[in-house]
Amino acid sequence: MKKYRLNRLFNEKSNRCLNVAIDHGFFNEIGFLQSIENLQLAVETVTMAGPDAIQLTAGQSHYLQSMPGKNKPTLVMRTDIANVYGKELPSHLFSRMIEDPVEQAINQDAACVVVNLFQIPGQPIVTDHCIQNILKIKPLCERFSMPLMLEPLVFQPNEIAGGYMVDGDPNKVLPLVRQAVELGADIIKADPTTNVDDYHKVVEIAGKIPVMVRGGGKVSDKEILTRTKAMIEQGVAGIVYGRNIIQHEDPEAITKALMGIVHDDLTVDEALKFLNK
Repeated sequence: MKKYRLNRLFNEKSNRCLNVAIDHGFFNEIGFLQSIENLQLAVETVTMAGPDAIQLTAGQSHYLQSMPGKNKPTLVMRTDIANVYGKELPSHLFSRMIEDPVEQAINQDAACVVVNLFQIPGQPIVTDHCIQNILKIKPLCERFSMPLMLEPLVFQPNEIAGGYMVDGDPNKVLPLVRQAVELGADIIKADPTTNVDDYHKVVEIAGKIPVMVRGGGKVSDKEILTRTKAMIEQGVAGIVYGRNIIQHEDPEAITKALMGIVHDDLTVDEALKFLNK
């Protein structure tokens, strides 16, 4: 049954996945709401481009799942909430799992659940919270044949970069990815490495577990397409992009351009044509 749900995520032609993350409102940061203030419009706009999946929370997945027809993107459900993304961190940090996470995902007809594994400088207690969340949800995922996507994220110091800028040092990314695999991930969603040419090491350290790349900070069209192409060529199983799609001036066009690289092996110049029409 878990394999059947994974089949709903990965494109039958390329065996890769483009998942658009629109779960940012879960984390109580005003900057995360840019371009998704009207979430229904954001979901409808992205859906028109036909990505493989859209990542939402239990409280907002109805915008996707209430759409008529059988060809809408597959739901990936975010199951943990945290307060770790601000430039100034609160005195008490947490990462908490929603109650009955897999049951809620099944009731919403999700094909996958996603959980964070944070590594934040000077904040080991948050890593402990994440590991407890994973230890709680993994047996439920096995019991109900629900694929588990783990998201190992290495932070730069919040006071320097804010909580959403990644530390792409392979010496930090690789062991955290491996830990996520050891904890039972069915899919890895990992940060890009600082040197994109190092990404094959992330794929290798994950073994047989498919690796999907997180988008990271907002960059230019050519940069995100070039980075995506380079990582596809190194064996990643797909991408999970948020701000580089939902904050784009034309979310539908950039989604189609990225899908051309992910599924059709287009060159960067060929993919850019979707944005120059």
